[in-house]
Amino acid sequence: MSIASSPEHRLVGDVVKLVQAAQQIPNLERVGVALHPMTQSELLRVVNLKKVFRSGNSQLVLFENLSFQVRSGEMVAIVGESGAGKSTLLHILGVLDSASEGDVYFAQSELKKLSEEDAAEFRGRELGFVWQFHYLLPEFTALENVAMPLLMRGESRRQAERNALQWLQEVGLADRACHRSGELSGGEQQRVALARALVTRPKLLMADEPTGDLDNRTAEAVFELIARLHRDFSLTSLIVTHNLAFARRCNRVLLLERGRLTEVPPESLMA
Repeated sequence: MSIASSPEHRLVGDVVKLVQAAQQIPNLERVGVALHPMTQSELLRVVNLKKVFRSGNSQLVLFENLSFQVRSGEMVAIVGESGAGKSTLLHILGVLDSASEGDVYFAQSELKKLSEEDAAEFRGRELGFVWQFHYLLPEFTALENVAMPLLMRGESRRQAERNALQWLQEVGLADRACHRSGELSGGEQQRVALARALVTRPKLLMADEPTGDLDNRTAEAVFELIARLHRDFSLTSLIVTHNLAFARRCNRVLLLERGRLTEVPPESLMA
């Protein structure tokens, strides 16, 4: 698989699109998305998911028969060794990659039937993404980076910047609103990225190693911020992390190991 076709390459491109393209809620029934019976508390359901990478006559089964649910309001950690497929799984759940088999349902809607255009619109409205790298646009200020998804959605500049400033206040960076990304520390850049992810008030926050590029002290501060915003704004959060100490503080922990997903008690993890 070439770098240009990798999920990571598509992920970077999609982050840029999220702040450059207008995004509206797709009418899921209009585009033919089947409804799936789910309990009222479920936001996300994964059924028999399988991912296979093929190269010539050989194939690698990254994982298979993955089934789990995420209930509204939960903070769920996905842990496992490097190469286990955690990021690939997150990409599939975020409609950035496709599964080889299986289904993903979001609020009773079958996501694999979304067109590429509707999938992008769905991501922009329903999901908030935070990556290991912040992907801020360097030519814009922190305020402009956070406001841009709202501006591209049609909000007035005044209202978008007002909302963006409120979220910068939430992450403790109101006084850095006029600074460009190059003038911010690594921890500040990640906090701006978190504000950008949440400014549209998504139903699900998806974070892929959000503290992976930070030193221990800064990583602790960023995770504490994510946990506080999760509580204060009644978020549903799905977090891929190598940091078992952080995973222990989540409601549930899913261990991806040898192609299988197992739920483990958070307290069983060695910090």
